[in-house]
Amino acid sequence: MTQAISPLRQRMIDDMRMRKFSPKTQDAYIRAVQRFTAFLGRSPDTASDEDLRRYQLHLVVHGISPISLNATITGLKFFFEFTVGDLERIAKMTPVKLPVILSREEVARLIQSAGNLKYQAALSVAYGAGLRVSEVIALKVGDVDSQRMVLRVEQGKGHKDRYAMLPPVLLERLRAWWRYAHAQGKMLKGGWLFPGQNPIDPLTPRQLNRAVHAAAVAARIDKRVSMHTLRHCFATHLLEQQVDIRVIQVLLGHKKLETTALYAQVATDLLREVISPLEAARPS
Repeated sequence: MTQAISPLRQRMIDDMRMRKFSPKTQDAYIRAVQRFTAFLGRSPDTASDEDLRRYQLHLVVHGISPISLNATITGLKFFFEFTVGDLERIAKMTPVKLPVILSREEVARLIQSAGNLKYQAALSVAYGAGLRVSEVIALKVGDVDSQRMVLRVEQGKGHKDRYAMLPPVLLERLRAWWRYAHAQGKMLKGGWLFPGQNPIDPLTPRQLNRAVHAAAVAARIDKRVSMHTLRHCFATHLLEQQVDIRVIQVLLGHKKLETTALYAQVATDLLREVISPLEAARPS
């Protein structure tokens, strides 16, 4: 027996037919709404914007590809805009733009190619501790806690303090920079860890971004690189090392898990661990 079509689904089908959507597009949009309905456990037109945000997080955490995620969002947007007549409800579901990720070898070349010891140390902090450029330049000498092996980040994004990791290699590089800067009289006692030309002032984000662009050219890296790329690489490489995503969320200072979960889409080492079904389909 043919299963009866609900009035809501029939309305959506009619809305798509009026716009002359292809049968393939209609099927894809219907499937998107069906899957959301199964997740929700009730009629999809009763969903709140928070339900939709939770669904996007659910999809990302469970490894949906960016292409499939964006197709799902497109289908749901049609449903809420034209069938339900309430596009605002889906405003929190946003298409995914994947960040550029460098390999570990490319990161090493980038840092090595930075113009001087100060820039090499600053880039090492961005990658080794996962800091934003604004957090890197705001560091002071006293924020380096070598006893507890942490960096104190004061008033990061959202005006929140937190601690970032301080791996031994990063501590060595910061000590080398500290010794050099003090010998040259370029760092004030208790002052900025990365001072500008005048030690009273810190480096600016623009100066660091120019430095990382120059380093990328010197290292012959063709990808589009910025200081934030190093933070993206920090998170992605940790995920590839099987670090729990909630730990990475804390290290990055992310308020929402779905922000951190984006890195599951670009962790290529994890993709390489998956055995394609094509391998099993090879002739014996």
